Amino acid sequence: MHPYRIDVPQSALDDLDDRLARTRWPEALPGVGWSYGVDRDYLADLAEYWRTGYDWRRHQARLNAVPQFTTTIDGQNVHFLHARSAEPDAVPLLVTHGWPSTVYDFLDVLGPLTDPVAHGGDRADAFHVVAPSVPGFAFSGPTREPGWGVRRTARAWVELMERLGYPRYGAQGGDFGSLVAPEVGRIAPDRLLGVHVNALVGAATLTGPDDRAALSGPELAQAERNGRWWQGRSGYATQMSTRPQTLAYALNDSPVGQLAWNLEWFVDWDPTGTKQSPIRRDDVLSDVSIFWLTGTAGSAARLYREMLPDAWGPRPAPGPVPTGVAVFQGDRVLRPLAELSHTITRWTRYETGGHFASLQAPDQLVGDIREFFRPLRRT
Repeated sequence: MHPYRIDVPQSALDDLDDRLARTRWPEALPGVGWSYGVDRDYLADLAEYWRTGYDWRRHQARLNAVPQFTTTIDGQNVHFLHARSAEPDAVPLLVTHGWPSTVYDFLDVLGPLTDPVAHGGDRADAFHVVAPSVPGFAFSGPTREPGWGVRRTARAWVELMERLGYPRYGAQGGDFGSLVAPEVGRIAPDRLLGVHVNALVGAATLTGPDDRAALSGPELAQAERNGRWWQGRSGYATQMSTRPQTLAYALNDSPVGQLAWNLEWFVDWDPTGTKQSPIRRDDVLSDVSIFWLTGTAGSAARLYREMLPDAWGPRPAPGPVPTGVAVFQGDRVLRPLAELSHTITRWTRYETGGHFASLQAPDQLVGDIREFFRPLRRT
């Protein structure tokens, strides 16, 4: 394992500034807002702030304040944050991000997780946090061969935790991470204390013949509404899960194009849905800047094609590891569908936050993780 420090050359930042200044903007229909895709006025304002107000060096320093390392697992470069607690009885916690996120999303939760006393908590709730960059993403990317889906990533994480000398640990994840964390539990159940997830993927819509039988009438109606909602907003996922390389040329050549592609899931653009907590624009731009400066937007997009067999095939049977699910504002997950694949011992719903809980509701997310793992620390 090798210590790692982010050091983006000034020439790369100058090139980004130049490209942003020379953006060739498309026409947009008047009065349609977000209904045809990302709103042009919103995007133009954010792009101008990216060029003239956002300070990459400040956010690079935030990342570099956390110990980082790289290693090679199964032929793939893997970058990870490793924030150890000073508490002697801290429990190791493996956390996995999703798309279009990076490990930057965890910076607000690392302090409360590793040093709960300094953040008004109990020292008995301390964690050592390991946060890898998903293969193909950011400082782990790009991937060099096909096959880096859910199961292969989970196997790599088991190997990573073994190399770090953690024989027993918890796993947490949101979005893609909500698929990886339970898979770690299926691969190495003897090593997992428990699995905690948010933004749970695959438990909102009907995907198999057993789904209808698991739902009540109102729940079935909700699942069908969820399916219609997803159909109207899944264009990005269809493209990335079928022809990601075609998309990669545009993402890698236009920073505004990459910003627009990643932006829809970072803002509340649903005209019929629940309002989610806003995400600070510096957080959005930090994730997008990391993709741009590492040239991995196209590699990250391949994740959707790679995870097709794992994520959209038959539902896996519930693993033996106890699982906690945090449901934040805007999540459409249904517990009966989740229980088809998970041994759920805690289910908590919050009327705040959103899909990116570590950015939108970090205090609630940390609190839910602490509550879930508290009784498991003694097992």
